[in-house]
Amino acid sequence: MISIIKRPIITEKAMKMGAQRQYCFAVDPNSNKIEIRKALEEMFEVKITSIRTVRVKGKVKQRMTRRGIMRGTTPLIKKAYITLKEGQSIELVSGATN
Repeated sequence: MISIIKRPIITEKAMKMGAQRQYCFAVDPNSNKIEIRKALEEMFEVKITSIRTVRVKGKVKQRMTRRGIMRGTTPLIKKAYITLKEGQSIELVSGATN
């Protein structure tokens, strides 16, 4: 279960969502909403009302080296946007909001 949730996403947009009891987490790309819900409810002991997921495609990167142009891609990232029940919050993420 712990390997499903990789890390919370701490960005300016994610901090603004914290006021509406919404949080964003990077999750395993092969996990589904049911697995994500179980893992988060066990980890933080909260009740989740909704989950939205999005798969962010990796970007193509290239650089010039002595051997020529090296091309590659950044990895695919799956994000889970969760909404908690009224009156609940996650202190790990919402501690920085004001």
